[in-house]
Amino acid sequence: VEPVLSKGNNCLDAAKACNLNDTCKRFRSAYITPCTSSTSNEICNKRKCHKALRLFFDKVPPKHSYGMLFCSCRDVACTERRRQTIVPVCSYEDREKPNCLNLQESCKKNYICRSRLADFFTNCQPESRSVSSCLKENYADCLLAYSGLIGTVMTPNYIDSNSLSVAPWCDCSNSGNDIDECLKFLNFFQDNTCLKNAIQAFGNGTDVNVWQPILPVQTTTATTTTASRLKNTGSETNNNEIPTHNDSPACANLQVRDSRACSSAERQDFC
Repeated sequence: VEPVLSKGNNCLDAAKACNLNDTCKRFRSAYITPCTSSTSNEICNKRKCHKALRLFFDKVPPKHSYGMLFCSCRDVACTERRRQTIVPVCSYEDREKPNCLNLQESCKKNYICRSRLADFFTNCQPESRSVSSCLKENYADCLLAYSGLIGTVMTPNYIDSNSLSVAPWCDCSNSGNDIDECLKFLNFFQDNTCLKNAIQAFGNGTDVNVWQPILPVQTTTATTTTASRLKNTGSETNNNEIPTHNDSPACANLQVRDSRACSSAERQDFC
């Protein structure tokens, strides 16, 4: 059993482990090429980059994909490698940061992005009274939902090398009267204790697939199923809407999958 924090660079070790796995190596190589600017062209192909990244996180076992994305770090060299996992210059950054609510609207226009953002809002919902700080008490579902956003217009990444705070490439400037709504949306990424705990648990070697809470939160909301919660709120929202006027982002008609391989309809719409 390896120590919780090894003396080496865990993210570098994860990259080496990926190269030793045929599936991980193949799909990683497949996204590095379109996500990297060539010497003759300083601009990468973001559309192809995103598509290749989606395939990487859809096809590669979490042991390897998560290992690179959620590795634990103690120094800047490690955290910078972790931040560079998705080749942020191409997949994440842009010349200007859009307003987060405008970015959300762009996401909602696409079936896959809308669906995966809804998964993230549901499965990474914080709850201060729970043991895990997650309403659903399930780190694996939260990490799956987070990684599902990578390769969409809502692609998140670590915002610096000093913390586990993440965010999509957007800010809340020029929000006008919607500033509170915008900040609520952005803070769901940046200050999400459920997501941070899930990332830290994986990096520290906790088996997120068999997470068992000691004392599940005893609230009406927590004990209802996702389906019943969505059924109760369905009359208040339009189909596939992602309202942000509630205390926390939520979504009706949630599209939850065990596998994220694109269906024929999804390929036409997004893939």
